[in-house]
Amino acid sequence: MTRQTAIEHISTYFDEGRFQADLADLVAYETESQNPEQAPELERYLRQAMIPRLTGIGFETHLHDNPAPGAGPILVAQRHEGDDLPTVLIYGHGDVIRAQTDQWRDGLSPFRLTEEGDRLYGRGTADNKGQHLINLAGLEAVLKTRGKLGFNSKVVIETGEETGSPGLHAFFEQHRDELRADVLIASDGPRLQPETPTMFMGSRGGTSFDLVVDLREGAHHSGNWGGLLADPAMILAQALSTITDKRGQIRLPEWRPDSLTDEIRTALRDLPIDSSDGPAIDPDWGEESLTPTERAYGWNSFAILAMKSGVPEAPVNAISAHARATCQLRFVVGTDPEDVLPALRRHLDAHGFHAVQIEQHDRGFFPATRLNPDHPWVSFVAASLERTAGKAPHVLPNLAGSLPNDAFADILGLPTIWIPHSYRSCSQHAPNEHVLKPVCRDALQLMAGVFWDIGAGGSPR
Repeated sequence: MTRQTAIEHISTYFDEGRFQADLADLVAYETESQNPEQAPELERYLRQAMIPRLTGIGFETHLHDNPAPGAGPILVAQRHEGDDLPTVLIYGHGDVIRAQTDQWRDGLSPFRLTEEGDRLYGRGTADNKGQHLINLAGLEAVLKTRGKLGFNSKVVIETGEETGSPGLHAFFEQHRDELRADVLIASDGPRLQPETPTMFMGSRGGTSFDLVVDLREGAHHSGNWGGLLADPAMILAQALSTITDKRGQIRLPEWRPDSLTDEIRTALRDLPIDSSDGPAIDPDWGEESLTPTERAYGWNSFAILAMKSGVPEAPVNAISAHARATCQLRFVVGTDPEDVLPALRRHLDAHGFHAVQIEQHDRGFFPATRLNPDHPWVSFVAASLERTAGKAPHVLPNLAGSLPNDAFADILGLPTIWIPHSYRSCSQHAPNEHVLKPVCRDALQLMAGVFWDIGAGGSPR
């Protein structure tokens, strides 16, 4: 039996429709972690969908309560083949974002897999049920072909990633020895281009907060009080205008990272950033001295996610009492996360905006992580992907978005390799979420190849 045999096995799994059928079963679980009424579905997904699949290929499984009160359970599974073999930790999350059922187009339903042409629609197809299904199927293909993996494997499936992974870090602290491994190989997020494999080794951090101007009780007639009462919307708009310039370049020195080294620039130099699977980028937006790729993966970005003053749906002739903007900073390694909001407070005060309050959100904070592109595990996995795909993968030091990667990198001390199986226009976190069938078939082959190569020996320890 050979590597090619394993790839043929997994190709047949897709071509015969078994992958689609398995994905349909997973999509049917209404695992909305943001909806408290669906809490029982989170445990049901692990007990009825994940545990049978994992025990069927020789894994011992343990379902754990989450250390965070009210958060969904965490599944840990392990298959041990030898003390002298490397151990690979695999991660996925079984929860999905809110269904948004009434916003899906006619003919589609979030918890029913629908196949149309090259697309498979359903909530969780891209984020993250389809992705961890592909990885588990890769393990199965190697076992079917070789009769063993040739390495030890541990699997963690959580059920709260869409609510900020509550309890995951505490759980990893408590189970550090049980989760000991040599490398994390997991999948989430999109490829840079659908036709080319992508791998990334960390993620940008993210923190969100509200800026609030609250001046008085109630609105007052603009004819009687205009020019006499301070306008909170104007104050807030002026304050926001000091955070960046007109092209979005960050003005706070503490928010400008020092980690865009020559090594990182070299790693990013030839990577694509614009493609046909999304909107055209704005070349005159962001840090002027950087390339678009460096702006997305090597720099920080500030965004205003929402703003409100008065009643936008039915404005009246009155000066509002309140104004609020929901903001977010995405940041790379080299930014002090503990100083993000204190630095903003100092900046606002220095510009005379003492009335602007900062309210940090309870969740939505992720630290930044990054693994050097020359790490031995990066080279090993990249070579395996290239061997299967027939072309070099796109290698990113970190994802532009945010993931709980610090739990693996900082608490467990692992090199982290992410191999995404979706694409940028998958409508993740939106109505009509879907994956591309050609990407899924390709990803199945890639993961069978990666797991085969690790079991064949020669991987880093």
